[in-house]
Amino acid sequence: MLTSALFGLRRLAKPLKYEDGMKILERDGYKCQYCGLDAKASFENSLIMSVDFIHPRALKGKNHPSNLVAACRPCNVIKGERVFADLYEAKEFVLERRAELKKQWQSTIALAKSASA
Repeated sequence: MLTSALFGLRRLAKPLKYEDGMKILERDGYKCQYCGLDAKASFENSLIMSVDFIHPRALKGKNHPSNLVAACRPCNVIKGERVFADLYEAKEFVLERRAELKKQWQSTIALAKSASA
Protein backbone atom coordinates (compact mmCIF):
# COMPACT_ATOMS: atom_id res chain seq x y z
CA MET A 1 0.00 0.00 0.00
CA LEU A 2 1.25 3.44 -0.85
CA THR A 3 2.17 5.63 2.09
CA SER A 4 0.17 8.50 0.55
CA ALA A 5 -2.98 6.36 0.52
CA LEU A 6 -2.34 5.23 4.06
CA PHE A 7 -2.06 8.75 5.44
CA GLY A 8 -4.54 10.43 3.10
CA LEU A 9 -1.83 12.56 1.52
CA ARG A 10 -2.24 13.89 -2.00
CA ARG A 11 0.24 15.06 -4.55
CA LEU A 12 0.24 18.83 -5.05
CA ALA A 13 1.40 20.85 -8.02
CA LYS A 14 4.96 21.94 -7.43
CA PRO A 15 5.40 25.39 -5.91
CA LEU A 16 6.01 28.16 -8.39
CA LYS A 17 9.54 29.02 -9.30
CA TYR A 18 10.49 32.64 -8.69
CA GLU A 19 10.83 33.27 -12.43
CA ASP A 20 7.37 31.82 -13.16
CA GLY A 21 5.80 33.96 -10.43
CA MET A 22 7.45 37.07 -11.82
CA LYS A 23 6.08 36.27 -15.29
CA ILE A 24 2.54 36.12 -13.84
CA LEU A 25 3.02 39.42 -11.97
CA GLU A 26 4.35 41.04 -15.15
CA ARG A 27 1.52 39.63 -17.26
CA ASP A 28 -1.05 41.05 -14.82
CA GLY A 29 0.66 44.44 -14.64
CA TYR A 30 1.64 43.97 -10.98
CA LYS A 31 -2.02 44.48 -9.99
CA CYS A 32 -4.16 42.27 -7.79
CA GLN A 33 -6.71 40.66 -10.09
CA TYR A 34 -9.28 40.66 -7.28
CA CYS A 35 -9.16 44.15 -5.74
CA GLY A 36 -6.93 46.06 -8.15
CA LEU A 37 -4.17 46.93 -5.67
CA ASP A 38 -1.26 48.30 -7.70
CA ALA A 39 2.11 46.97 -6.56
CA LYS A 40 3.87 49.65 -8.60
CA ALA A 41 2.16 52.43 -6.62
CA SER A 42 4.25 51.95 -3.49
CA PHE A 43 6.92 49.79 -1.95
CA GLU A 44 4.46 48.68 0.75
CA ASN A 45 2.02 47.47 -1.92
CA SER A 46 4.76 45.50 -3.63
CA LEU A 47 5.57 43.67 -0.39
CA ILE A 48 2.13 42.07 -0.21
CA MET A 49 1.87 40.81 -3.78
CA SER A 50 1.72 37.09 -4.49
CA VAL A 51 0.51 34.68 -7.12
CA ASP A 52 -2.78 32.86 -6.54
CA PHE A 53 -3.92 29.53 -7.94
CA ILE A 54 -7.48 30.14 -9.21
CA HIS A 55 -8.17 26.43 -8.77
CA PRO A 56 -6.25 25.85 -5.52
CA ARG A 57 -3.00 23.94 -5.58
CA ALA A 58 -4.21 22.04 -2.51
CA LEU A 59 -7.09 20.74 -4.62
CA LYS A 60 -4.92 19.64 -7.53
CA GLY A 61 -4.82 23.02 -9.29
CA LYS A 62 -2.13 23.15 -11.94
CA ASN A 63 0.92 25.40 -12.31
CA HIS A 64 -0.38 26.61 -15.65
CA PRO A 65 -0.52 30.34 -16.45
CA SER A 66 -4.26 30.09 -17.12
CA ASN A 67 -4.72 28.97 -13.48
CA LEU A 68 -2.51 31.68 -11.97
CA VAL A 69 -3.17 35.36 -11.23
CA ALA A 70 -1.44 38.19 -9.40
CA ALA A 71 -3.08 38.74 -6.02
CA CYS A 72 -2.38 40.75 -2.91
CA ARG A 73 -1.97 38.61 0.21
CA PRO A 74 -5.26 39.79 1.81
CA CYS A 75 -7.28 38.75 -1.26
CA ASN A 76 -5.32 35.52 -1.58
CA VAL A 77 -6.09 34.66 2.06
CA ILE A 78 -9.78 35.61 1.71
CA LYS A 79 -10.16 33.39 -1.35
CA GLY A 80 -8.32 30.57 0.37
CA GLU A 81 -8.90 27.06 -0.97
CA ARG A 82 -12.39 27.79 -2.22
CA VAL A 83 -13.18 26.61 -5.73
CA PHE A 84 -14.95 28.91 -8.18
CA ALA A 85 -16.12 28.43 -11.74
CA ASP A 86 -13.76 31.17 -12.94
CA LEU A 87 -11.77 34.22 -11.92
CA TYR A 88 -14.82 36.50 -12.13
CA GLU A 89 -16.80 34.42 -9.66
CA ALA A 90 -13.79 34.34 -7.32
CA LYS A 91 -13.36 38.10 -7.66
CA GLU A 92 -17.02 38.71 -6.80
CA PHE A 93 -16.69 36.57 -3.65
CA VAL A 94 -13.45 38.24 -2.56
CA LEU A 95 -14.80 41.77 -3.03
CA GLU A 96 -18.02 40.98 -1.15
CA ARG A 97 -16.05 39.42 1.71
CA ARG A 98 -13.66 42.39 1.83
CA ALA A 99 -16.68 44.72 2.13
CA GLU A 100 -18.07 42.62 5.02
CA LEU A 101 -14.71 42.62 6.80
CA LYS A 102 -14.39 46.38 6.34
CA LYS A 103 -17.80 46.96 7.96
CA GLN A 104 -16.82 44.73 10.89
CA TRP A 105 -13.52 46.58 11.27
CA GLN A 106 -15.27 49.98 11.17
CA SER A 107 -17.70 48.88 13.90
CA THR A 108 -14.88 47.58 16.06
CA ILE A 109 -12.85 50.77 15.66
CA ALA A 110 -15.89 52.96 16.38
CA LEU A 111 -16.52 51.03 19.62
CA ALA A 112 -12.87 51.27 20.61
CA LYS A 113 -12.83 55.02 19.99
CA SER A 114 -16.02 55.61 21.97
CA ALA A 115 -14.73 53.50 24.86
CA SER A 116 -11.50 55.48 25.06
CA ALA A 117 -13.25 58.87 24.86
